[in-house]
Amino acid sequence: MFFDLALVYDRETRRCDLALGDDGDLLIDDTSITAVLLSVGLDRRAEPDDELPQGRTEFLTPSGFNERRGWAGDAIDQAGERVGSRLWLLDRAKETETTRLLFEHWLRECLAWAERDTGQSADIEVSWIRPQTLGWRVLVADAAVSGTKAVG
Repeated sequence: MFFDLALVYDRETRRCDLALGDDGDLLIDDTSITAVLLSVGLDRRAEPDDELPQGRTEFLTPSGFNERRGWAGDAIDQAGERVGSRLWLLDRAKETETTRLLFEHWLRECLAWAERDTGQSADIEVSWIRPQTLGWRVLVADAAVSGTKAVG
């Protein structure tokens, strides 16, 4: 069972915000939707060998600490787990099957917690829905979340 502060996604502004009840109190979400939104929407720290969208790598040009993004709390997680996804690394990717497969792989990576927490892995669908735009749909514990990602 999930118990998170509820997030509401606004498609127009493409942002999440905490949900408030009629009485002004924060709402609790007992579905997986908030967990999925955080997993997909937050930027996971890039691996040392990941090519950054700016074309810089640790090998060729040392990058600054913040260029690799990620949450500072990952450094103190005793289990070594990381928060968020590496989908941001595809900001300048080409419209190829390799890009689609990498997007799907990174969705699976950021949603690995689903199998541990629910006993079932996330059901993920990714496809090109228009030029330079990937559409995705995730189903975790009977809760579906979908979105799009511009690349290129």
